Amino acid sequence: MKHFASSTLGMAVLLSASLVLSACSSKPSNPSLILATTTSTQDSGLLDVLIPAFEQQTGYQVKVVAVGSGQALTMGQQGNADVLLVHSPDAEKTYMAGGYGSERLLVAHNDFILVGPSSDPAGVRNLGILDAFKKIAAAGAPFISRGDASGTNAKELSLCKQALIDPSHQSWYIQTGQGMGATLTITSQKAAYTLSDRATYLANKSSFQLDILVQGGNSLLNVYHVIVVSPQKWPKVNNQGAIAFANYVTSKKGQDLIGSFGVDKYGQQLFVPDAGKTDADLGLK
Repeated sequence: MKHFASSTLGMAVLLSASLVLSACSSKPSNPSLILATTTSTQDSGLLDVLIPAFEQQTGYQVKVVAVGSGQALTMGQQGNADVLLVHSPDAEKTYMAGGYGSERLLVAHNDFILVGPSSDPAGVRNLGILDAFKKIAAAGAPFISRGDASGTNAKELSLCKQALIDPSHQSWYIQTGQGMGATLTITSQKAAYTLSDRATYLANKSSFQLDILVQGGNSLLNVYHVIVVSPQKWPKVNNQGAIAFANYVTSKKGQDLIGSFGVDKYGQQLFVPDAGKTDADLGLK
C-alpha cells in the first residue's frame, strides 16, 4: 500500500517535469512514443479520441500496440514499450515490485459484465457472478475465453477459482487467444457466454446478438492504470514521452475526454475518470 499512498506526490512530480519540458522546448527531442495497451482501450474506440488529442497537444507521435494486459506488461518488462495503459492490477503490482516501472497511476475504471444469448440456456440472468459461473459449468454451456493473459482473462480465471471451477481441458471452455472485440464476435456466433469489459461491449453492441446477463458488484470492477516504464531498467526508453503521456491521461483535459467518451452515443460513460484516487478509494485491496 506504500506505493498508492505516494500516488498524489508522484502525480505532482510528473506534472512538474512536464511543465519543465514544455518550457524548454515546444517540440519533443524524441517524438516517437510506444504505448503498449490492452485491446479494450482500442476496441472501445477510446484511443481514437485520446491519442490524437495527446499528439496535437504535445507533438509526440504514438505507436499503439494493443494486446492483452499481460503481453503489454511483458513488453514493458523487456523494454519494448515506453508507457503502458493496462487493467490487470495483480500483475501490475508484481511488475512494479520487480522495478520495471518508475510510476503507476490510477486513470479510470469501468466494469466487467457477463454476456450471453438472450435465450440464456444456463439460466444465469441476474445471478451473482460466482453463481453464474457455477451454473455455466454445471450446464456445460459454451464459454468463450480470450485465453490471452489479458486483464479480462485474469479476472475470468480469478472468478473461476473463487467459484471452485477448473475450466482447463473442459469441452465447454473455448479459448480464442484474441482480443475482446474478436472474442465477443465468436461468442455471438456460437450463442455462448463470455466475460467482457462494458466499454468494448457497448461500443460494438450492434454487431452482436448478446445480452448483458450479470453485472454490478465490486468483484466486477475493471480498473485502468498508466505505468511509466523504468528508465533505470531500460535507459533507451522514451522516458520524457512516457511522462508526458502519464501527465496527459491524468490531467483535467485528459480526464474530461475519458469521462465524456461515449456519453453522446450510448447515454452513459464508458469509462469513469479516477486520476488522483487510490485503489483503496475504489474499494480494492
